[in-house]
Amino acid sequence: MPYGNYCIEYFFLSLSTGVLCFSELFFIKEPHDVTVMRRDAVILDCQAHGESPIDVRWLKNGVNVLENERVYRLSNGSLYISEVESRRGDKSDEGLYQCLAQNKYGAILSQKARLTIASISAFAIQPTSIVVTQGSVARLSCKISAHPPPIITWEFNRVTLPLATERITVLPNGVLQIHAVQRADAGNYRCIATNIASRRRSTEATLTVTPAPSPQLPQRPHIIVGPQNISVSLHQNAILECMATGNPRPIISWSRADSKSIDVYSTKVLGNGNLIITDIKPQHGGVYMCRATTPGTRNYTVASANVTVLAPPSLVEWPESLTRPRAGTARFVCHAEGVPTPQITWLKNGEKVHSNGRIKMYNSKLVINQIIPEDDAIYQCQAENEQGSVLSMARLIVVMSEDRPSAPRNLRADTVSSSAILLAWDRPLYNSDKVIAYSVHYMKAEGLNNEEYQVVIGNDTTRYIIDDLEPARNYTFYVVAYMPMGASRMSDHVFQHTLEDVPLRAPELSLTSNSPMDIQVSWQPLPDKLSRGRVTAYRLSYRTSAENAVSQLELPGEKTQHLLENLQPDTIYLLRIVAATGIGWGEQSAWTSHRTPKASIPLAPELRLEPLNCTTILVRWQLAPRNSAIVQGYRLFYHEESQPENAPVQLRALDNTHTIGGLDPRKKYHVKLLAYNIVGDGYQADQTISTPGCVSVRDRLVPPPPPPHNVYTKTNSSTAIFLHWGRPAFTSSHSVNYTVRCNPVGLQNASLVLYLQTSEQNLLVRDLEPNTKYEFAIRLHIDQLSSPWSPVVYQSTLPDAPLLPPSNVKVTLIEEDTALVSWKPPDEPNVAVMHYTILYASRHAWIAGEWKVLQREGSITMALLENLKPGQVYLVKVSASNNMGDGPFSHTVELTVRADLSSGHDPWHSRGSTHSTAFSDGFYHLDQKSMTGITVGVCIALICIIICAFIIVCRGKNSTSASTAGHLVSEGQAESADVTVPMISQNHFLDAKNIKHGTTSYQHGTTVLTFEEELSISPDQPTTMQALLWRPSDTEGSSTSEGSHATGDSGRYSHDETEMTNLSSGPSSRPPSLTAENSGGSDCSLPAEEPGGQLEESQTDLKSTESAENGCCLHDTQSGSQSALSL
Repeated sequence: MPYGNYCIEYFFLSLSTGVLCFSELFFIKEPHDVTVMRRDAVILDCQAHGESPIDVRWLKNGVNVLENERVYRLSNGSLYISEVESRRGDKSDEGLYQCLAQNKYGAILSQKARLTIASISAFAIQPTSIVVTQGSVARLSCKISAHPPPIITWEFNRVTLPLATERITVLPNGVLQIHAVQRADAGNYRCIATNIASRRRSTEATLTVTPAPSPQLPQRPHIIVGPQNISVSLHQNAILECMATGNPRPIISWSRADSKSIDVYSTKVLGNGNLIITDIKPQHGGVYMCRATTPGTRNYTVASANVTVLAPPSLVEWPESLTRPRAGTARFVCHAEGVPTPQITWLKNGEKVHSNGRIKMYNSKLVINQIIPEDDAIYQCQAENEQGSVLSMARLIVVMSEDRPSAPRNLRADTVSSSAILLAWDRPLYNSDKVIAYSVHYMKAEGLNNEEYQVVIGNDTTRYIIDDLEPARNYTFYVVAYMPMGASRMSDHVFQHTLEDVPLRAPELSLTSNSPMDIQVSWQPLPDKLSRGRVTAYRLSYRTSAENAVSQLELPGEKTQHLLENLQPDTIYLLRIVAATGIGWGEQSAWTSHRTPKASIPLAPELRLEPLNCTTILVRWQLAPRNSAIVQGYRLFYHEESQPENAPVQLRALDNTHTIGGLDPRKKYHVKLLAYNIVGDGYQADQTISTPGCVSVRDRLVPPPPPPHNVYTKTNSSTAIFLHWGRPAFTSSHSVNYTVRCNPVGLQNASLVLYLQTSEQNLLVRDLEPNTKYEFAIRLHIDQLSSPWSPVVYQSTLPDAPLLPPSNVKVTLIEEDTALVSWKPPDEPNVAVMHYTILYASRHAWIAGEWKVLQREGSITMALLENLKPGQVYLVKVSASNNMGDGPFSHTVELTVRADLSSGHDPWHSRGSTHSTAFSDGFYHLDQKSMTGITVGVCIALICIIICAFIIVCRGKNSTSASTAGHLVSEGQAESADVTVPMISQNHFLDAKNIKHGTTSYQHGTTVLTFEEELSISPDQPTTMQALLWRPSDTEGSSTSEGSHATGDSGRYSHDETEMTNLSSGPSSRPPSLTAENSGGSDCSLPAEEPGGQLEESQTDLKSTESAENGCCLHDTQSGSQSALSL
């Protein structure tokens, strides 16, 4: 009972570790990695439980451990080493240890345990002396290799520094950071590394501090040391360093590129911006971004790094114990995960399993066919990577049945043809009446890891013709009889050879010319599948393209090349070849053309073609040794046989390989390559190649393998993208290759598609264009089978930091104290601009290093410089920036502000200037769509106003009481000015045929239409209204002032559109005379409910108002001959 309870307890324990338990034999304790001091004693645990007797022995690096007085096995199976030795070679005790336990059911192998002797090496990187300015940052580093990892401290003038203070930070990886360096920090520093083995001190480095320049100029943030790509083992700590400079001191922040939140429980900031991730887990992997930002601004710079979390193997699917009859089939499945991907190894009774005709391994599966009694054993699945190993076990029990039939007898094989063999046999001697079927098994007799094929036939015959064999091959055969209770033993094996046949096709020709009068013809021997026997002879035929007479040469079957000499230069020749076996001649190849060279052009390259898979060809070449002509590039032509030739692929002179992808399987392609220079095209090298079949004749019914899945892309640079994908779950013992297709989205030229080959499940695609969106697809190739393309994934490269400054920087003075600066984006492609920075300062401020800073979004190419002082010369420069960094500043542009020569100062103009900043900011935030909407609205309103004005004028001319109304208005004006302007509201207008007339009304937030028409005026008519409402001096001054308010940072300023821009700016952008001073005495746009509130004051101060040139709305009533719309 205790034994049963113990096994159950271990069973549940093993579920968490990925090892299933069965009572016959299992481990209670297994060895683990250990680090010890030299000459210390160590015990490597190993305890096995199961049916006695159990024998335990130890392996070191796969070889049995020889026991002696110093190294011996304890009674419980553990290994004891009394004094650990660290001598060189095999005499050292360091290595990988495993224990092997065995009883009558079989043997099992423990996990691997590494024994490491504590040590510490010399410093790989010593700290170096540096010179820094006062107030800046200093960084010293050292690097050393040790087991276990050392603790690193620093000494300043032989005194130990604290690990962390407000200014000083010591990182665990050996980096010393000093911020806000002071003169007292100058001195000698050295690095101390300590572990259980020893302590080492580095050489001393001197830190020299120089005085800082005064005054200190503003400095953009700059990351002097950014994070580096690292790979960290599970549960270890990751250190991402980030150190930046700038004036003022930048603020450092961290984020993830995938926008996921950073784990605050396992992550902390060490010092002034370094990120430490403790107890790292798989979810912590990804791209981390360090951002250094100037406080209070949007000036920043970014550096990024990728963190890869390495994990030991863990089993997600375990093999299960099986009970199978003899001649049956057993399948064990084992699937593991880890980073990097674990390799699966199968063990039988502690020894590695090798594939043969009966036993096959398909990646994570072990399949045993035609089980025999010797297959009864304990099988283990071992998953291993750089981080460790894990094992799981299962037992195969073979059941023997006594009433099964005996094996078929007298198996015979006779050759029928080059692809067929007749098998015949006699029925089993015992229980032949119970046989329900026979299975015929055959495979190639030569080579390793040949696949075994099986055909099942009924019990009514003992003869069978196998007709899908390859010519001229040796095969081995055996037969098994089946009954309801199981299968018989295998019959005796017989061997038989198929007959030869004529070659299936001709070799592929490769043609080059070493001189203008020869052609070097070469070819590769036919593979066995195509030769269908031993090739005894070749026949080479050639002629010129202009003649029909054909010359022929017969060459022995051992030759693979021939030189045709005494040919005509600059002539097209046609060549073809045919191969023969002892049976006869095969099929001739198609005619291949080749032009012999002419002088002064490059000779033909030496061309080699290699099929990578059934849809891809690798083209390799090199210049002919005797070539003396200059090569400017290559042109590659290829086309399918009997198809028109494609446009050439242009290649650089430095290229010597090219991959042709997207081809059809089992097709013949003609490939031509020539070099060219300024004289013309060189001599071409021609070769024909056939793509292999994706599905062989025998496996024509086998579906293609599934495509790779879980394709994942990421990028942390502007020229490279990293791809990772998963291998689909299918069974095969052959190696797997992948083709990666890469091209920019929307590419029209198919010849520019990039095809890359790899055998790994990840690839870093380099030399890409910045800020470009790419599409990727992956297909798999295995044993001449190709999968479909995987679903397309998209990824964009990051933009480059601008390398050029903004162009066409111009500065224009638009008011006495306001200037407009405009520019164009940098003249470089594929560069995204996130924002622009404008620096400007007067010459005196520039000498003192005091710049004023403005920033505008990347879509804005204009800004206002306000509150400029008269009589000063200003310097202006602009730079472009994006997430990858800041670009250079443009050349400095000078602006001279004129001195203010007027004795007086216009109060309205002054007030407008004080509010211009707020106005500009409001206009600055209008985006392109808002401006378009406003412009369209203004145009529609103008059209409506013109139509209304036209109707008003027409009605006025037809009015019969116009003259009387005109005289009444004139008399009203002459008697008192109090009733002139305030009484003219939005619902009243004056009309007269013989006077200059105008209507006006202004209400807050409403539209005002002013229409004026110049008509004849009688000299004796009163001019009071004219004096009040029309003053050209007011019109000119007000127009200029309003224009300054209407100019924003939208990049659309125009002097000709000054007034219209002001009118379209909205109620929030009105000049202060219409907004901020509505309650003042100069405001004539009173509310409608108080039409006469200040008439008397207006009449009294009329002359003072005119002298002050404050036109207010009186000026707006008659401002020349213009129409104005105010929103």
